[in-house]
Amino acid sequence: MTPNHFLNNVFKGADLSSEELETIIPKFKKITFSKNDFLLREGQTANHYWFIEQGFTRSYVIDTEGNDITTNFFSVGDIVIDWPSFFLRNPTREHIQALSDCVCWQLDFDTFQQLFHSIKSFREQGRTTLVGSYFALKSHSISMIADQAKDRYMKLLKEKPHIIQNVSLKQIATYLGVTDTSLSRIRKEIAGK
Repeated sequence: MTPNHFLNNVFKGADLSSEELETIIPKFKKITFSKNDFLLREGQTANHYWFIEQGFTRSYVIDTEGNDITTNFFSVGDIVIDWPSFFLRNPTREHIQALSDCVCWQLDFDTFQQLFHSIKSFREQGRTTLVGSYFALKSHSISMIADQAKDRYMKLLKEKPHIIQNVSLKQIATYLGVTDTSLSRIRKEIAGK
């Protein structure tokens, strides 16, 4: 096991021993996706999750008018997972698609279960990741209701500038709950300051 393996950074601070890391890391499989490939499609049950080493992906749903609405963006170091589908074994309502060529580290459900039940620190790291994802989702949901569009954009710009630089404005607009035109106006307003 090479000490500079990408997954060592992912699990840094997870309180895993080097022996546990030597058990866990080889269970992940390196997978590449080309731009526009689907990691998961609506109606499928999530049998894997991925850590992104390189590239960008997004999750989205199709609304009642047939528009695709971005629900999340994922980039280097992020876990790409549909939590309810993966854990409850239900078909997903979202699509997860590569926005660029991606290098990911994939773990399947059965192997996850085995590691989860046999390595306490892995289980705790998983819980911490789940809670962090929940808090981020809750924060975004509240922001969509309580914050001005400009404030939502500024927050995204501050927290994830790499998303703003590498993802289409249309996808960012749907994530922020605004039209392309409104987002362009907000960007011009900010640039003019």
